[in-house]
Amino acid sequence: MKELKNSVQKTFALMEYFTPQKPEWGVTELAKEIGSNKSTVFRFLAQMHTIGILDKNDENEKYRLGLKLFELGNRVELRTALVEKTHPVLETVAKRITETVHIAVLKDHQVFYIDKVESPQGLKISSQIGSSLPAYATSLGKVLLAFLPEDQQKRSLDHLYDELGAIALTGNTITDKSQMIKELALIRKREYAIDREEFEVGLICVAIPIFNQNQQVVASLSASGPANRFNEDEVKNYVAILKEGASAIQDKIGNFKLT
Repeated sequence: MKELKNSVQKTFALMEYFTPQKPEWGVTELAKEIGSNKSTVFRFLAQMHTIGILDKNDENEKYRLGLKLFELGNRVELRTALVEKTHPVLETVAKRITETVHIAVLKDHQVFYIDKVESPQGLKISSQIGSSLPAYATSLGKVLLAFLPEDQQKRSLDHLYDELGAIALTGNTITDKSQMIKELALIRKREYAIDREEFEVGLICVAIPIFNQNQQVVASLSASGPANRFNEDEVKNYVAILKEGASAIQDKIGNFKLT
């Protein structure tokens, strides 16, 4: 335990040396700076590089802070700036709609689930907080894509359809980019999206965008349920309740925007 504690302390102590004024360090110069053994510093830097805390500049063999810290920082931001403020709203929406409610953001062209409240009717949906799904096959993802600025939407669709190749997850999945472009235009016009068993057979979802107070889309809110219980005739009612929830969330999150 003492060794682990010391290792953690040394790791954080080493990270303190990576500053805007000195963003990169070589093993030898860092060892000299902190007055430590070169092999010890090399071992720590190599371990930090392996787990993503540090990146390595292949041109000069020096280390710099890695994307893992950015990712962890975003998780903290999501928790404190979004999830903690919005969870009570999700509970209210789920109780009114009596179906499972999700909130998600767009991350690396995929829909990333950040919170969930199960249906009070008892049926469990297999989605997991922290998991990512193809944006083109979910109502949460489609509504986020629909309200992106035009250039960002194009980049996302090019990546999903041209680079990756959209895979049919069910017989209803939209795998043609031109068809998806038309779908997104319709979603933007009516201000909600429907997943008609496009991700999972037997599951229907309806989602609406969540805007911050600068009118930037930051997340999406959905209700999901089994096709044999999810009454599409009541979609307008579901959308109205979801929009009330989105409005309450907007009041709570201010100018939050995931970068």
